[in-house]
Amino acid sequence: MEGQTPGDRGLSEKPVPTAARPSLSSLGAIFILLKSALGAGLLNFPWAFHKAGGVAPAFLVELVSLVFLISGLVILGYAASVSGQATYQGVVGGLCGPTIRKLCEACFIINLLMISVAFLRVIGDQLEKLCDFLLPGAPPAPQPWYADQHFTLTLLSVLVILPLSAPREIGFQKYTSVLGTLAACYLALVVVAQYYLGPQDLAREPRLASSPSSWTSVFSVFPTICFGFQCHEAAVSIYCSMRHQSLGHWALVSVLSLLACCLVYSLTGVYGFLTFGTDVSADILMSYPGNDGVIIVARVLFAVSIVTVYPIVLFLGRSVMQDFWRRGCCWACGPRALAEPSGPWVRMSLTVLWVTVTLAMALFLPDLSEIIGIIGGVSSFFIFIFPGLCLICAISVEPVGPRVKCFLEAWGVVSVLVGTFIFGQSTVAAVMELLRAGRGLHGCPGPPACTQP
Repeated sequence: MEGQTPGDRGLSEKPVPTAARPSLSSLGAIFILLKSALGAGLLNFPWAFHKAGGVAPAFLVELVSLVFLISGLVILGYAASVSGQATYQGVVGGLCGPTIRKLCEACFIINLLMISVAFLRVIGDQLEKLCDFLLPGAPPAPQPWYADQHFTLTLLSVLVILPLSAPREIGFQKYTSVLGTLAACYLALVVVAQYYLGPQDLAREPRLASSPSSWTSVFSVFPTICFGFQCHEAAVSIYCSMRHQSLGHWALVSVLSLLACCLVYSLTGVYGFLTFGTDVSADILMSYPGNDGVIIVARVLFAVSIVTVYPIVLFLGRSVMQDFWRRGCCWACGPRALAEPSGPWVRMSLTVLWVTVTLAMALFLPDLSEIIGIIGGVSSFFIFIFPGLCLICAISVEPVGPRVKCFLEAWGVVSVLVGTFIFGQSTVAAVMELLRAGRGLHGCPGPPACTQP
Protein backbone atom coordinates (compact mmCIF):
# COMPACT_ATOMS: atom_id res chain seq x y z
CA MET A 1 0.00 0.00 0.00
CA GLU A 2 1.20 3.48 -0.91
CA GLY A 3 1.14 6.04 1.90
CA GLN A 4 -0.37 9.42 1.13
CA THR A 5 0.82 12.77 2.36
CA PRO A 6 -1.86 14.85 4.06
CA GLY A 7 -3.21 17.41 1.65
CA ASP A 8 -4.79 20.78 2.08
CA ARG A 9 -8.41 19.65 1.96
CA GLY A 10 -11.05 20.39 4.58
CA LEU A 11 -12.31 18.12 7.31
CA SER A 12 -15.27 16.82 5.28
CA GLU A 13 -13.23 15.41 2.40
CA LYS A 14 -9.95 13.65 3.13
CA PRO A 15 -7.60 11.47 1.10
CA VAL A 16 -7.99 7.82 1.92
CA PRO A 17 -5.49 4.96 1.91
CA THR A 18 -5.89 2.65 -1.04
CA ALA A 19 -5.66 -1.09 -0.48
CA ALA A 20 -5.04 -3.53 -3.30
CA ARG A 21 -8.43 -3.85 -5.02
CA PRO A 22 -10.62 -3.11 -1.98
CA SER A 23 -13.81 -5.11 -2.46
CA LEU A 24 -15.67 -4.92 0.86
CA SER A 25 -19.20 -3.59 0.50
CA SER A 26 -20.86 -1.30 3.00
CA LEU A 27 -23.16 -4.08 4.19
CA GLY A 28 -20.21 -6.41 4.60
CA ALA A 29 -18.37 -3.73 6.59
CA ILE A 30 -21.38 -3.31 8.88
CA PHE A 31 -21.56 -7.06 9.51
CA ILE A 32 -17.83 -7.38 10.22
CA LEU A 33 -17.85 -4.35 12.53
CA LEU A 34 -20.98 -5.60 14.27
CA LYS A 35 -19.61 -9.12 14.65
CA SER A 36 -16.29 -7.79 15.95
CA ALA A 37 -18.24 -6.24 18.82
CA LEU A 38 -20.73 -9.08 19.41
CA GLY A 39 -18.53 -11.48 21.31
CA ALA A 40 -18.17 -13.01 24.75
CA GLY A 41 -19.25 -9.73 26.34
CA LEU A 42 -22.82 -10.59 25.39
CA LEU A 43 -22.88 -13.20 28.17
CA ASN A 44 -21.74 -10.67 30.79
CA PHE A 45 -24.21 -7.83 30.18
CA PRO A 46 -27.03 -9.07 32.47
CA TRP A 47 -24.46 -9.38 35.27
CA ALA A 48 -23.19 -5.87 34.41
CA PHE A 49 -26.73 -4.50 34.77
CA HIS A 50 -26.87 -6.10 38.21
CA LYS A 51 -23.50 -4.61 39.18
CA ALA A 52 -24.62 -1.16 38.03
CA GLY A 53 -27.58 -1.27 40.40
CA GLY A 54 -30.45 -1.71 37.95
CA VAL A 55 -31.63 -0.97 34.45
CA ALA A 56 -31.60 2.84 34.63
CA PRO A 57 -27.98 3.31 35.83
CA ALA A 58 -26.73 0.69 33.38
CA PHE A 59 -28.55 2.35 30.47
CA LEU A 60 -27.08 5.72 31.43
CA VAL A 61 -23.55 4.33 31.45
CA GLU A 62 -24.16 2.53 28.16
CA LEU A 63 -25.49 5.64 26.40
CA VAL A 64 -22.59 7.78 27.61
CA SER A 65 -20.16 5.12 26.46
CA LEU A 66 -21.91 4.89 23.08
CA VAL A 67 -21.04 8.52 22.32
CA PHE A 68 -17.34 7.83 22.84
CA LEU A 69 -17.53 4.49 21.04
CA ILE A 70 -19.00 6.01 17.87
CA SER A 71 -16.71 9.04 17.95
CA GLY A 72 -13.69 6.74 18.35
CA LEU A 73 -14.59 4.84 15.18
CA VAL A 74 -15.13 8.04 13.20
CA ILE A 75 -11.83 9.46 14.47
CA LEU A 76 -9.98 6.31 13.41
CA GLY A 77 -11.40 6.55 9.88
CA TYR A 78 -10.37 10.20 9.68
CA ALA A 79 -6.93 9.42 11.08
CA ALA A 80 -6.46 6.60 8.54
CA SER A 81 -7.24 8.99 5.68
CA VAL A 82 -4.82 11.60 7.03
CA SER A 83 -1.95 9.21 7.78
CA GLY A 84 -2.32 7.02 4.68
CA GLN A 85 -1.86 3.85 6.75
CA ALA A 86 -3.92 0.65 6.57
CA THR A 87 -3.49 -0.75 10.10
CA TYR A 88 -4.39 0.55 13.54
CA GLN A 89 -0.80 0.59 14.76
CA GLY A 90 0.33 2.17 11.49
CA VAL A 91 -2.12 5.02 11.95
CA VAL A 92 -1.00 5.60 15.54
CA GLY A 93 2.66 5.48 14.57
CA GLY A 94 2.22 7.73 11.55
CA LEU A 95 0.47 10.44 13.55
CA CYS A 96 1.83 10.11 17.10
CA GLY A 97 5.40 8.90 16.52
CA PRO A 98 7.34 5.66 17.01
CA THR A 99 7.20 5.67 20.83
CA ILE A 100 3.39 5.74 20.95
CA ARG A 101 3.37 3.15 18.19
CA LYS A 102 5.43 0.74 20.29
CA LEU A 103 3.03 1.26 23.20
CA CYS A 104 0.13 0.63 20.85
CA GLU A 105 1.67 -2.58 19.52
CA ALA A 106 2.38 -3.87 23.03
CA CYS A 107 -1.20 -3.19 24.11
CA PHE A 108 -2.43 -4.69 20.86
CA ILE A 109 -0.66 -7.99 21.35
CA ILE A 110 -1.60 -8.31 25.03
CA ASN A 111 -5.23 -7.39 24.46
CA LEU A 112 -5.81 -9.54 21.39
CA LEU A 113 -3.97 -12.50 22.88
CA MET A 114 -6.05 -12.47 26.06
CA ILE A 115 -9.24 -11.94 24.07
CA SER A 116 -8.41 -14.99 21.97
CA VAL A 117 -7.78 -17.04 25.12
CA ALA A 118 -11.07 -15.85 26.63
CA PHE A 119 -12.91 -16.78 23.43
CA LEU A 120 -11.45 -20.28 23.46
CA ARG A 121 -12.39 -20.69 27.11
CA VAL A 122 -15.97 -19.69 26.35
CA ILE A 123 -16.09 -22.13 23.43
CA GLY A 124 -14.62 -24.87 25.61
CA ASP A 125 -17.20 -24.29 28.34
CA GLN A 126 -20.05 -24.52 25.84
CA LEU A 127 -18.59 -27.70 24.36
CA GLU A 128 -18.31 -29.20 27.84
CA LYS A 129 -21.94 -28.40 28.65
CA LEU A 130 -23.01 -29.81 25.31
CA CYS A 131 -21.13 -33.05 25.95
CA ASP A 132 -22.72 -33.32 29.41
CA PHE A 133 -26.14 -33.02 27.76
CA LEU A 134 -25.43 -35.50 24.97
CA LEU A 135 -23.62 -38.03 27.21
CA PRO A 136 -25.49 -38.00 30.53
CA GLY A 137 -24.21 -40.21 33.31
CA ALA A 138 -23.96 -40.56 37.05
CA PRO A 139 -21.81 -37.81 38.64
CA PRO A 140 -19.10 -40.18 39.94
CA ALA A 141 -18.60 -41.72 36.49
CA PRO A 142 -16.00 -39.85 34.41
CA GLN A 143 -16.83 -38.68 30.90
CA PRO A 144 -15.23 -40.52 27.94
CA TRP A 145 -11.89 -39.23 26.73
CA TYR A 146 -13.43 -37.85 23.54
CA ALA A 147 -15.81 -35.68 25.62
CA ASP A 148 -12.97 -34.02 27.52
CA GLN A 149 -12.52 -30.31 26.81
CA HIS A 150 -8.84 -30.80 26.00
CA PHE A 151 -9.78 -33.06 23.07
CA THR A 152 -12.91 -31.31 21.80
CA LEU A 153 -11.43 -27.81 21.89
CA THR A 154 -8.20 -28.95 20.22
CA LEU A 155 -10.15 -30.75 17.49
CA LEU A 156 -12.35 -27.70 16.87
CA SER A 157 -9.31 -25.41 16.73
CA VAL A 158 -7.55 -27.58 14.14
CA LEU A 159 -10.54 -28.39 11.92
CA VAL A 160 -12.55 -25.14 12.06
CA ILE A 161 -10.77 -22.18 13.65
CA LEU A 162 -7.42 -22.62 11.88
CA PRO A 163 -8.90 -22.81 8.33
CA LEU A 164 -11.09 -19.76 9.00
CA SER A 165 -8.03 -17.83 10.21
CA ALA A 166 -5.82 -18.66 7.22
CA PRO A 167 -7.05 -16.17 4.54
CA ARG A 168 -4.92 -13.13 3.83
CA GLU A 169 -7.67 -10.48 3.82
CA ILE A 170 -10.29 -9.68 6.43
CA GLY A 171 -12.97 -9.22 3.77
CA PHE A 172 -13.39 -13.02 3.66
CA GLN A 173 -14.94 -12.86 7.11
CA LYS A 174 -18.02 -11.03 5.83
CA TYR A 175 -19.61 -14.43 5.03
CA THR A 176 -18.97 -16.03 8.42
CA SER A 177 -19.80 -12.75 10.17
CA VAL A 178 -23.39 -12.94 8.92
CA LEU A 179 -23.77 -16.37 10.54
CA GLY A 180 -22.14 -15.18 13.78
CA THR A 181 -24.33 -12.09 13.95
CA LEU A 182 -27.48 -14.18 13.53
CA ALA A 183 -26.28 -16.53 16.29
CA ALA A 184 -25.75 -13.63 18.70
CA CYS A 185 -29.19 -12.24 17.83
CA TYR A 186 -30.72 -15.64 18.51
CA LEU A 187 -29.20 -15.63 21.99
CA ALA A 188 -30.73 -12.22 22.67
CA LEU A 189 -34.13 -13.43 21.46
CA VAL A 190 -33.89 -16.53 23.67
CA VAL A 191 -33.20 -14.37 26.73
CA VAL A 192 -36.22 -12.17 25.91
CA ALA A 193 -38.46 -15.16 25.22
CA GLN A 194 -37.41 -16.93 28.44
CA TYR A 195 -38.47 -13.87 30.42
CA TYR A 196 -42.01 -13.96 29.02
CA LEU A 197 -42.51 -17.66 28.24
CA GLY A 198 -39.91 -19.46 30.38
CA PRO A 199 -40.70 -22.02 33.08
CA GLN A 200 -42.14 -20.71 36.32
CA ASP A 201 -39.34 -22.11 38.46
CA LEU A 202 -36.90 -19.48 37.24
CA ALA A 203 -35.78 -17.14 40.04
CA ARG A 204 -37.71 -14.08 38.88
CA GLU A 205 -37.90 -11.12 41.23
CA PRO A 206 -40.71 -8.65 40.49
CA ARG A 207 -39.06 -5.85 42.49
CA LEU A 208 -35.41 -5.24 41.70
CA ALA A 209 -32.86 -2.89 43.18
CA SER A 210 -33.12 0.39 41.26
CA SER A 211 -30.05 2.12 42.69
CA PRO A 212 -26.37 1.17 42.79
CA SER A 213 -24.77 0.15 46.06
CA SER A 214 -21.99 2.72 45.56
CA TRP A 215 -20.61 5.02 42.89
CA THR A 216 -17.74 2.59 42.29
CA SER A 217 -20.22 -0.12 41.31
CA VAL A 218 -21.47 2.09 38.47
CA PHE A 219 -17.94 2.68 37.17
CA SER A 220 -17.23 -1.05 37.39
CA VAL A 221 -19.57 -1.50 34.41
CA PHE A 222 -17.22 0.38 32.06
CA PRO A 223 -14.75 -2.54 31.64
CA THR A 224 -17.61 -4.86 30.66
CA ILE A 225 -18.84 -2.31 28.11
CA CYS A 226 -15.33 -1.86 26.74
CA PHE A 227 -14.87 -5.61 26.56
CA GLY A 228 -18.25 -6.04 24.88
CA PHE A 229 -18.14 -3.20 22.36
CA GLN A 230 -14.49 -3.48 21.37
CA CYS A 231 -14.38 -3.39 17.60
CA HIS A 232 -12.04 -0.42 17.26
CA GLU A 233 -8.97 -2.62 16.76
CA ALA A 234 -10.52 -3.78 13.46
CA ALA A 235 -11.80 -0.35 12.41
CA VAL A 236 -8.83 0.77 10.31
CA SER A 237 -8.51 -2.57 8.50
CA ILE A 238 -12.23 -2.62 7.74
CA TYR A 239 -12.18 1.01 6.58
CA CYS A 240 -9.26 0.39 4.21
CA SER A 241 -10.93 -2.75 2.80
CA MET A 242 -14.13 -0.89 1.88
CA ARG A 243 -14.96 -0.28 -1.75
CA HIS A 244 -16.57 3.09 -0.97
CA GLN A 245 -14.24 5.09 1.27
CA SER A 246 -15.25 8.49 2.61
CA LEU A 247 -15.51 9.95 6.08
CA GLY A 248 -19.27 10.53 5.91
CA HIS A 249 -19.93 7.03 4.64
CA TRP A 250 -17.71 5.52 7.32
CA ALA A 251 -19.54 7.52 10.00
CA LEU A 252 -22.85 6.08 8.79
CA VAL A 253 -21.44 2.53 8.84
CA SER A 254 -20.10 3.09 12.37
CA VAL A 255 -23.39 4.48 13.70
CA LEU A 256 -25.51 1.70 12.20
CA SER A 257 -23.16 -1.02 13.44
CA LEU A 258 -22.95 0.22 17.03
CA LEU A 259 -26.66 1.00 17.27
CA ALA A 260 -27.49 -2.55 16.17
CA CYS A 261 -24.90 -3.87 18.61
CA CYS A 262 -26.33 -1.71 21.40
CA LEU A 263 -29.80 -3.09 20.71
CA VAL A 264 -28.64 -6.70 21.01
CA TYR A 265 -26.61 -6.00 24.16
CA SER A 266 -29.40 -4.00 25.79
CA LEU A 267 -32.06 -6.64 25.15
CA THR A 268 -29.83 -9.36 26.58
CA GLY A 269 -28.80 -7.24 29.57
CA VAL A 270 -32.25 -5.96 30.49
CA TYR A 271 -34.22 -9.19 30.14
CA GLY A 272 -31.48 -11.35 31.58
CA PHE A 273 -31.30 -9.09 34.62
CA LEU A 274 -35.11 -8.88 34.97
CA THR A 275 -35.39 -12.67 34.75
CA PHE A 276 -32.86 -13.56 37.45
CA GLY A 277 -32.44 -10.34 39.41
CA THR A 278 -29.61 -10.37 41.89
CA ASP A 279 -29.08 -14.12 41.28
CA VAL A 280 -27.91 -13.60 37.70
CA SER A 281 -24.67 -15.35 36.82
CA ALA A 282 -21.68 -13.71 35.16
CA ASP A 283 -22.41 -16.08 32.25
CA ILE A 284 -26.12 -15.69 31.54
CA LEU A 285 -26.34 -19.16 29.96
CA MET A 286 -25.16 -20.72 33.23
CA SER A 287 -28.29 -19.36 34.95
CA TYR A 288 -30.67 -21.42 32.82
CA PRO A 289 -31.44 -25.14 33.22
CA GLY A 290 -28.92 -27.34 31.47
CA ASN A 291 -31.50 -29.69 29.94
CA ASP A 292 -33.58 -27.04 28.16
CA GLY A 293 -33.48 -27.68 24.41
CA VAL A 294 -33.77 -23.99 23.52
CA ILE A 295 -30.82 -23.17 25.78
CA ILE A 296 -28.80 -26.03 24.28
CA VAL A 297 -29.38 -24.55 20.82
CA ALA A 298 -28.37 -21.15 22.16
CA ARG A 299 -25.14 -22.63 23.54
CA VAL A 300 -24.30 -24.19 20.18
CA LEU A 301 -25.09 -21.07 18.20
CA PHE A 302 -23.21 -18.83 20.60
CA ALA A 303 -20.18 -21.10 20.30
CA VAL A 304 -20.52 -20.69 16.53
CA SER A 305 -20.69 -16.94 17.05
CA ILE A 306 -17.43 -16.91 19.01
CA VAL A 307 -15.78 -19.19 16.46
CA THR A 308 -16.49 -16.59 13.76
CA VAL A 309 -15.06 -13.76 15.87
CA TYR A 310 -11.78 -15.49 16.69
CA PRO A 311 -10.37 -15.25 13.12
CA ILE A 312 -10.95 -11.48 13.09
CA VAL A 313 -9.00 -11.10 16.33
CA LEU A 314 -6.24 -13.34 14.97
CA PHE A 315 -6.07 -11.29 11.76
CA LEU A 316 -5.41 -8.14 13.77
CA GLY A 317 -2.77 -9.77 15.96
CA ARG A 318 -1.12 -11.30 12.93
CA SER A 319 -0.88 -7.90 11.26
CA VAL A 320 1.12 -6.59 14.23
CA MET A 321 3.47 -9.58 14.12
CA GLN A 322 3.89 -9.11 10.37
CA ASP A 323 4.99 -5.54 11.01
CA PHE A 324 7.50 -6.83 13.57
CA TRP A 325 8.75 -9.32 10.98
CA ARG A 326 9.10 -6.65 8.31
CA ARG A 327 10.98 -4.21 10.53
CA GLY A 328 13.19 -6.97 11.94
CA CYS A 329 14.13 -8.21 8.49
CA CYS A 330 14.98 -4.73 7.24
CA TRP A 331 17.08 -3.98 10.32
CA ALA A 332 18.98 -7.25 10.58
CA CYS A 333 19.31 -8.68 7.08
CA GLY A 334 18.25 -6.07 4.58
CA PRO A 335 14.91 -5.47 2.88
CA ARG A 336 14.94 -8.60 0.66
CA ALA A 337 16.84 -11.07 2.80
CA LEU A 338 13.91 -13.03 4.23
CA ALA A 339 10.43 -14.00 3.10
CA GLU A 340 7.75 -11.40 2.56
CA PRO A 341 5.69 -11.20 5.81
CA SER A 342 2.41 -11.25 3.90
CA GLY A 343 3.44 -14.35 1.93
CA PRO A 344 1.76 -17.70 2.52
CA TRP A 345 4.60 -19.33 4.47
CA VAL A 346 5.04 -16.51 6.98
CA ARG A 347 1.30 -15.91 7.24
CA MET A 348 0.51 -19.57 7.93
CA SER A 349 3.40 -19.89 10.39
CA LEU A 350 2.17 -16.89 12.40
CA THR A 351 -1.42 -18.20 12.26
CA VAL A 352 -0.44 -21.64 13.55
CA LEU A 353 1.71 -20.03 16.27
CA TRP A 354 -1.16 -17.80 17.43
CA VAL A 355 -3.68 -20.66 17.54
CA THR A 356 -1.23 -22.95 19.34
CA VAL A 357 -0.28 -20.42 22.03
CA THR A 358 -3.84 -19.31 22.75
CA LEU A 359 -5.10 -22.91 22.79
CA ALA A 360 -2.40 -23.93 25.27
CA MET A 361 -3.21 -20.97 27.52
CA ALA A 362 -6.95 -21.69 27.33
CA LEU A 363 -6.44 -25.34 28.27
CA PHE A 364 -3.89 -25.04 31.06
CA LEU A 365 -4.33 -21.63 32.67
CA PRO A 366 -6.82 -21.19 35.56
CA ASP A 367 -10.17 -19.46 35.23
CA LEU A 368 -9.89 -16.13 33.40
CA SER A 369 -13.04 -14.54 34.77
CA GLU A 370 -11.06 -12.39 37.23
CA ILE A 371 -9.02 -10.70 34.50
CA ILE A 372 -11.96 -9.59 32.34
CA GLY A 373 -11.50 -6.21 34.02
CA ILE A 374 -7.89 -6.07 32.83
CA ILE A 375 -8.97 -6.91 29.28
CA GLY A 376 -11.59 -4.17 29.42
CA GLY A 377 -9.04 -1.77 30.86
CA VAL A 378 -6.55 -2.42 28.07
CA SER A 379 -9.38 -2.03 25.55
CA SER A 380 -9.87 1.53 26.78
CA PHE A 381 -6.56 2.39 25.05
CA PHE A 382 -8.05 1.48 21.66
CA ILE A 383 -11.48 2.98 22.31
CA PHE A 384 -10.52 6.22 24.08
CA ILE A 385 -6.81 6.99 24.48
CA PHE A 386 -5.27 6.22 21.08
CA PRO A 387 -8.17 7.74 19.06
CA GLY A 388 -7.94 10.88 21.21
CA LEU A 389 -4.20 11.14 20.63
CA CYS A 390 -4.65 10.54 16.88
CA LEU A 391 -7.26 13.27 16.69
CA ILE A 392 -5.02 15.80 18.46
CA CYS A 393 -2.06 14.95 16.21
CA ALA A 394 -4.14 14.84 13.00
CA ILE A 395 -5.64 18.31 13.38
CA SER A 396 -2.19 19.70 14.17
CA VAL A 397 -1.09 18.92 10.59
CA GLU A 398 -4.42 19.52 8.84
CA PRO A 399 -5.75 23.03 8.12
CA VAL A 400 -9.11 23.43 9.90
CA GLY A 401 -10.95 26.43 11.25
CA PRO A 402 -9.94 27.75 14.67
CA ARG A 403 -13.27 26.93 16.32
CA VAL A 404 -13.37 23.42 14.85
CA LYS A 405 -9.76 22.87 15.87
CA CYS A 406 -10.44 24.03 19.43
CA PHE A 407 -13.46 21.75 19.73
CA LEU A 408 -11.64 18.73 18.28
CA GLU A 409 -8.62 19.28 20.53
CA ALA A 410 -10.90 19.49 23.58
CA TRP A 411 -12.69 16.29 22.55
CA GLY A 412 -9.38 14.51 22.07
CA VAL A 413 -8.20 15.57 25.53
CA VAL A 414 -11.50 14.42 27.07
CA SER A 415 -11.22 11.04 25.33
CA VAL A 416 -7.68 10.55 26.64
CA LEU A 417 -8.67 11.50 30.19
CA VAL A 418 -11.76 9.26 30.22
CA GLY A 419 -9.77 6.34 28.84
CA THR A 420 -7.02 6.83 31.40
CA PHE A 421 -9.57 6.85 34.22
CA ILE A 422 -11.28 3.67 32.98
CA PHE A 423 -7.94 1.90 32.56
CA GLY A 424 -6.76 2.85 36.06
CA GLN A 425 -10.04 2.07 37.79
CA SER A 426 -10.63 -1.27 36.06
CA THR A 427 -7.03 -2.44 36.39
CA VAL A 428 -6.84 -1.62 40.09
CA ALA A 429 -10.18 -3.36 40.72
CA ALA A 430 -9.09 -6.44 38.76
CA VAL A 431 -5.75 -6.64 40.58
CA MET A 432 -7.50 -6.37 43.95
CA GLU A 433 -9.82 -9.22 42.93
CA LEU A 434 -6.83 -11.35 41.95
CA LEU A 435 -5.11 -10.61 45.26
CA ARG A 436 -8.23 -11.52 47.22
CA ALA A 437 -8.59 -14.72 45.20
CA GLY A 438 -4.93 -15.53 45.88
CA ARG A 439 -5.35 -15.03 49.62
CA GLY A 440 -8.41 -17.28 49.52
CA LEU A 441 -6.38 -20.03 47.85
CA HIS A 442 -3.48 -19.87 50.30
CA GLY A 443 -5.45 -19.80 53.50
CA CYS A 444 -8.31 -18.26 55.39
CA PRO A 445 -7.86 -15.75 58.17
CA GLY A 446 -10.39 -17.02 60.62
CA PRO A 447 -10.62 -19.50 63.40
CA PRO A 448 -8.09 -22.11 63.98
CA ALA A 449 -9.06 -24.83 61.54
CA CYS A 450 -7.75 -23.21 58.41
CA THR A 451 -7.29 -25.68 55.60
CA GLN A 452 -5.64 -25.37 52.27
CA PRO A 453 -7.02 -26.98 49.11
